[in-house]
Amino acid sequence: MRKRRFFGGIATLAFSLAACGVATASPERDVTVPADPTMIDFVDPSKVGGLATRTLTEGDSGGRQVHVSYPEFDAAPKLNEAVSKEAERRLHDFVRSTRVGGLEPRPELNMDWALDAATDDLIGVRLRTGEFLGANWGNSTTTLWYDKQSDQAFTSPGLLDGDSGLHGVAELVKNQLVKRGPEIDQNEVTASANLFDSLAFNRAGDLVAEFDDCQVGPCSLGRVAVAVPARQVEPLLSPAGRRAQDLVRETAMVAPLVTPKVMVSRSPDAVSQNAGSVDCKVRKCVALTFDDGPGPYTARLLDLLQQADARATFFTLGANASADPAILRRMSKEGHLVANHSWAHRDLAKLSSSKIADTLGRTQDTIAGAIGQTPTLVRPPYGAVNIDVRTVARRLGVSLVNWDVDTLDLRDRDPRLVAQRAVRGAHDGAIILLHDIERTTVDAVPDILNRLKGKGYALVTVPELYGAAGMRPGNVYTSGAVSAP
Repeated sequence: MRKRRFFGGIATLAFSLAACGVATASPERDVTVPADPTMIDFVDPSKVGGLATRTLTEGDSGGRQVHVSYPEFDAAPKLNEAVSKEAERRLHDFVRSTRVGGLEPRPELNMDWALDAATDDLIGVRLRTGEFLGANWGNSTTTLWYDKQSDQAFTSPGLLDGDSGLHGVAELVKNQLVKRGPEIDQNEVTASANLFDSLAFNRAGDLVAEFDDCQVGPCSLGRVAVAVPARQVEPLLSPAGRRAQDLVRETAMVAPLVTPKVMVSRSPDAVSQNAGSVDCKVRKCVALTFDDGPGPYTARLLDLLQQADARATFFTLGANASADPAILRRMSKEGHLVANHSWAHRDLAKLSSSKIADTLGRTQDTIAGAIGQTPTLVRPPYGAVNIDVRTVARRLGVSLVNWDVDTLDLRDRDPRLVAQRAVRGAHDGAIILLHDIERTTVDAVPDILNRLKGKGYALVTVPELYGAAGMRPGNVYTSGAVSAP
């Protein structure tokens, strides 16, 4: 996952728009996108060297669903410390405020990330947190910054010139919100560091302030953001804030304002390059499946699989895949199957059909862009499936894959236990659940491979279990030829 060099890169406009939930231009046209001043040009993480992704989960608690993902940088240890502390704080607060067991649907915490800026001198990390406590999702954002010149990591108010800068920005924001109508409560806008904890700059140098759901108006408003014009905010910035503003404007100059003319074509379906080399009607077969990556241990896992001449299916997260497309290409080249695990690991059964389609579709596009093949398999996060998930899957042409052997590798940090569960549960046609984001799991893999091979099992990708019968879009598969029609 790591790369040696550390350099900046701005994402294409299409990536920025998708990340902000704005529709991109129609295919085969040159269309100028209307300038939304609150739109942020997120940096393409694959262009940032020395970047790794880290994940926090609660394991198999039985009562809560937790997936917290955040970036880590070789060149910014102080930022890493600040980001990890924020992630751990969010997890601690969520665990403290929820109880285990008895609640359906289960409470869920989800955090994903994007880069507001990433150059040799400056990094901005936007953490988006979603909480589901039984009714609707509540979303919040926090943006942390790192300035190499001072070697300091700081929260968003650090972009401003102390209390005077914070008060000045609060007044400018309040004045703009007056124009939004009676639903916005301007009295909620105060010079509070907690209120202004997500600040960034757009390509024009305007200061974009994002508010959490329900902070300045009804929760139904969704994302509320204000762009303070550059000329108004410049006198209110700290030295670090002025450097951030200048660097974001400079890097934004390389991103086009007009979407390029594109030709729409579907990549071929993703298959293992070695598919067909094993006949699972004749041999005993099992499928090792790895969720949530790629992560910091995925490269070592690929080495181990290659040494054992074993194949696996990788259900990758779109956010992680976008940060390291090269390792997806290696997976495909070495005979593994790359599949879809959604963009950010939210429980799909709690989402609307449009959001299910968005999180799966963005991941399909990201994987296809990396390996030149479109995934045909989706593993729904937490194995959660309902009629909407199945309907969207059918429309996308993908099959849903769960498992019948759970190694509980997110719960127990003992490679021997993980290997024991994998081998004990194995049977002809088994689909075994593992996670390549865990060092424990990768440490267990050599023992798993040796013992399964010793029992005569061939280690294949999921579709090979079903042979000529194939897998149907929208169906749920858990083991061998068993599916829910």
